[in-house]
Amino acid sequence: MHIQFIGATHTVTGSMHMVHINGKKIILDCGMFQGRRAEAAERNKTFPFDPSSVSAVVLSHAHIDHSGNLPNLVKHGFSGPIFATAATADLCRIMLMDSAFIQEKDAQFVNRKNRKRGFPPVEPLYTVADVQPALDLFQEIPYDTEFPIIDGARGMFVDAGHILGSASVVLTLDDPATKKEMKLGFTGDLGRPNLPILRDPKFMGNVDALISESTYGGRFHSTSEEMKSHFLDIIKRTMNKGGKLIIPAFSIGRTQDIVYKLNELKNSGALPDIPVYVDSPLSTKATSIFRKHPECFDDEAIELLRKDPDPFGFDRLTYIENVEESKQLNETTEPCMIIAASGMCEAGRIVHHLANNIGNSKNTVLIVGYQAEHTLGRRLVEKEPIVRVFGEEYNVKCDVEVMNSFSAHADRNELMAYFDNFDRERLKNIYLVHGDEDQSAKFASGLKEKGFKNVAVPVKMEKAEL
Repeated sequence: MHIQFIGATHTVTGSMHMVHINGKKIILDCGMFQGRRAEAAERNKTFPFDPSSVSAVVLSHAHIDHSGNLPNLVKHGFSGPIFATAATADLCRIMLMDSAFIQEKDAQFVNRKNRKRGFPPVEPLYTVADVQPALDLFQEIPYDTEFPIIDGARGMFVDAGHILGSASVVLTLDDPATKKEMKLGFTGDLGRPNLPILRDPKFMGNVDALISESTYGGRFHSTSEEMKSHFLDIIKRTMNKGGKLIIPAFSIGRTQDIVYKLNELKNSGALPDIPVYVDSPLSTKATSIFRKHPECFDDEAIELLRKDPDPFGFDRLTYIENVEESKQLNETTEPCMIIAASGMCEAGRIVHHLANNIGNSKNTVLIVGYQAEHTLGRRLVEKEPIVRVFGEEYNVKCDVEVMNSFSAHADRNELMAYFDNFDRERLKNIYLVHGDEDQSAKFASGLKEKGFKNVAVPVKMEKAEL
């Protein structure tokens, strides 16, 4: 038995880990890699294994960097079950279709430019027609319920508290050599305790080996009160300049968190009178799915629902679906807030909003999530004076603010607190993934100081014996 680390090694995107057991292969996540466009296209298109040889996929959650390459996997021969929680399956039904639609539209947009320059056409990674065969393979599994995967391997989902339906995974594996069971844990993306809407992350129980995310392994988030004060300050400063506040946000989780916080500020009378636009058909559909799954909500959100039947809406908030309304936002001159996907500014409507607004010093771009290396979002965070959007150069004259406290990822303290639950004698091997190299290294150092042994940061395609 061994694990092979295929994606999200020394980076935060493209989550994919293969478990080999009894001659069979199980994939944990099948995410889309996001980064330099040419590199991302090549890595996503080509699998370093035969997809038809994989027996099953176990999916931690619906974010595209964890689920986004499933249609391509199926297109290249995978035909086994895809195990996920019910909320994850519901979100993937809209997210994967949206991903395909965006890829088709972005390819059309780029190809129009390429024709004028005499460049060859580009192809989308997969199309809308490729998505349904993948969706047909989903099998919905409740939390805390053991399910068979293949002979000799069983799984269980434990609430990770990251986004709606997110789960940590516990695999119980029958070791053919020793005739004993061993438990392999996979954190997926761990959420933060004491945040609104979702329940807190639940401890997965003791395991013998663990694959853990390390996104914020060396960083700390602000408190809820500090976050609220900072957010209001950015809104007011942008309004006073007469500008637009542009927020790139993942359609699933981050957008709902921001809207929920704005609704809270509106109810308390603290929010200035500013129109807010959620410019994402996917966010609109996802918010409907949030309403459908109150079983994932914490007690605070359930109590709020008794007083406020719609915590994802208020009178100055408009959800925009059609393209013409989206384009009209570029014409408006009044101060406003625009929340649009994608979170790392690599696709979708946010790219067009950035192209139209980063050259104006009145405007502000507010980054509320982790930005992978070589993404447009990362270049904005690093305050590069000129960035390329759809192959063209733009001067960045707007303000760029960063608020990682909106992140749905546990920070260093929260990760350490989660790890304090593990039996250090039983947990023999820890593999840190889903983190930039500096974050994984800092987290590894901290775990060793706490008495954990054999903490590794694997490289791409590295194998680890179980």
